[in-house]
Amino acid sequence: MPTYSPKASEITRSWYVIDAEGLVLGRMSTEVARLLRGKHKPTFAPHLDTGDHVIVINAEKVVLTANKAERKDVWRHSGYPGGIKHSTYGQDLQSKPEEAVRRTIKGMLPKNRLGRAMAGKLKVYAGPEHPHAAQNPQPLEFSHARAR
Repeated sequence: MPTYSPKASEITRSWYVIDAEGLVLGRMSTEVARLLRGKHKPTFAPHLDTGDHVIVINAEKVVLTANKAERKDVWRHSGYPGGIKHSTYGQDLQSKPEEAVRRTIKGMLPKNRLGRAMAGKLKVYAGPEHPHAAQNPQPLEFSHARAR
């Protein structure tokens, strides 16, 4: 029996909206990365982008556990000598919550052009509003990712 590989015409993409208010950042990010990769579908193939579009709202209200907001550092490098900079996750969540959530989710995707295509289907917004109402996104609830 030959191995099944989905064709581009057979791939269907859905839109999901996730309210990140009160969700733990890491637990939410793993579920979002799973949706972006398409691992929840029976037609998943690791060499194809079969994932769905994901909208994350209320990124500013995401929760970090175990005092990680003050302890965990985020490092960036400009590419120039002496161009390394760092801050804490708490500082990043206060100044740029969309970018902090996007960076966390992107780190769980493949590090190649396929992963970059998957990351392009991720939309993150700090507040409760998003401009993708025309796509009629389905709300998703992650009860196991709530902070206790």
